[in-house]
Amino acid sequence: MPEVLVLGVPRLTSGFDDAERLERRAHLVVHGSMPSLTEDQVTEAADTVGLRGRGGAGFPFARKMRAVGEAARRRGVRPAVIVNGCEGEPACRKDAVLLRRAPHLVLDGALLAAGALGARTLVVGVTREATEESVRAALAEQGLADRRGRALRARVVRLPERLVSGEASALLRGAEGGTPLPPGRRVHASEEGLGGVPTLLSNTETFAQLALAARLGPARYATTGTPAEPGTLLLTVAGAVGRPRVVEAPSGVALPYVLESCGADPAPPGVLVGGYHGGWLDQAAAYGAALSYEGLRAQGGTLGAGAVLPLPAATCPLGETVRAALWLAGESAGQCGPCRLGLPALAGALADVVGGGGRDALEAVRRTAHSVRRRGACGHPDGAARFVLSALTAFADDLAAHVLGDGCGRGTTGVLPLPSPGGPDTPGAPGATGGERLAVDWTLCEGHGLCAGLLPELVRLDTDGFPVLAAEEVPTSSRGRALRAVRRCPALALRLERRE
Repeated sequence: MPEVLVLGVPRLTSGFDDAERLERRAHLVVHGSMPSLTEDQVTEAADTVGLRGRGGAGFPFARKMRAVGEAARRRGVRPAVIVNGCEGEPACRKDAVLLRRAPHLVLDGALLAAGALGARTLVVGVTREATEESVRAALAEQGLADRRGRALRARVVRLPERLVSGEASALLRGAEGGTPLPPGRRVHASEEGLGGVPTLLSNTETFAQLALAARLGPARYATTGTPAEPGTLLLTVAGAVGRPRVVEAPSGVALPYVLESCGADPAPPGVLVGGYHGGWLDQAAAYGAALSYEGLRAQGGTLGAGAVLPLPAATCPLGETVRAALWLAGESAGQCGPCRLGLPALAGALADVVGGGGRDALEAVRRTAHSVRRRGACGHPDGAARFVLSALTAFADDLAAHVLGDGCGRGTTGVLPLPSPGGPDTPGAPGATGGERLAVDWTLCEGHGLCAGLLPELVRLDTDGFPVLAAEEVPTSSRGRALRAVRRCPALALRLERRE
């Protein structure tokens, strides 16, 4: 777990100096008991403090809770509550810190909402073993269990450690025992969620903030942060810093101050804010940015999942973006064309730009990015496209050097955190790899191009019609098509090799 740094007065991280994990009794000593509030009181408190979802989209929590309550009453059913603790991004650890060190604060917010709505079921979704153990222990400490006859049945579910696991509809399917993948259609959990009932699904930090707002009351809650966005926020700061940290800071804190406090250059050449579905800020924008929804929007950025990743001057920012774009392409659920075909093409086109592909390659990046947006079964293609397009804007000088000249002269140091090959993928899960890569025997290849048609997510053709292979390992979901491409190669030049 990363070190925790507090800028200002701790709230979410209160008690962390005294205990590695706040068990139930220590939690009550630090935070006190929870009030019992009605649905109207909970939504009013959330509305007054401007509480937004802290998992990426930033949707107003009060609106979501009202929608669930109204749908449940209209249908005459009891709703469900789900805590989304599935941090699939390798750059994000704030939710894991909360669930492992302050699980009762998260459960307090979820139980408050569940009680106000009259929910029958509470589910906490996680992806890591240590987090699962912490939540199970916290449920037991509160006397909660998944047993028939209980007014509220509570359980924790563990999903594969993948980006797509944190997508709302994928988490819903996984919580019901199905494959944790988006269903191929847009669903609204507030209308039809877990078991078909209206479901309040929100991020780990969101429920912890709700618990604080209920305990403190709106007036005390608003004594820190900005008037429009009171309270604190959690950030995961990694990249070009001494060591990764989870930082609690008042909303509206200056980005350069956070970077300097974490040992980074306060004016780096670029900062990725919001994670790999977020966007890049150039040096000028980063230097003037305040860490809040409105502050980042003014600079063309987004708070997203709360990741802050500064770059060092020694690396090529476009090369770093290519690495992350290739990882995003590999995180596809493999169910829809914009993900399975579009994201590898987007990453490949950006790699061509960095490799000297010129204006044609740059135009291919823009064309592909726009073609995948708003067409996927979930928000993954949109987030990946936003990430790549933001790099073209933030690093305009580097882009010009690669498109019009011989490049920026810097290598790619790999400063952005990404899983190592053979990392934490779950065997057999969509997107997991079997440690195999495609390879070409260039003494045999005649450039027929059949492999690119059969396996476009991993193979594309260069300007001469010869295959260019993706650098990543073959996902399990693509292995059948990879074997078919190998068998059908007219020159027998394509093969599947196990990584040593």
